[in-house]
Amino acid sequence: MNERLGWDEYFLQIADSVSLRADCTPSKVGAVLVDGNHRVVGTGYNGAPPGAPGCLSGACPRGKLSYDELPPESDYGNCIAHHAEFNAVVFALPEERSGSTIYVTRKPCVQCKQLLLAEHVSRVVWFSSDNVLCTETLFE
Repeated sequence: MNERLGWDEYFLQIADSVSLRADCTPSKVGAVLVDGNHRVVGTGYNGAPPGAPGCLSGACPRGKLSYDELPPESDYGNCIAHHAEFNAVVFALPEERSGSTIYVTRKPCVQCKQLLLAEHVSRVVWFSSDNVLCTETLFE
């Protein structure tokens, strides 16, 4: 049977493609910001700010650590990268952010969730580590 891919799965696959541009050695993350009409209004991936040397060029202290040496996931104090969610939101127009949905290749950290709330992103969608579709409504 030929079934059409659902919107959530469709945009998560786009986020996965966006993650391929990430400039981070420990983890590549992609995000896609979508308005209520299913139109992409922003994309982002984790990496150094535009024009700055990044992780792949050896500029990030966190990126130089082996996987076993990495601090807990919530500790990004020695990381130079902007998160994918930040980049997707900051490059979208303010009027396009309100009521939007963001699709991310992994669950957003606490700081990104605070940013999404402040920018009136209404919904977050990601796949869990065991490939289960997860959604969280931030506000109605």
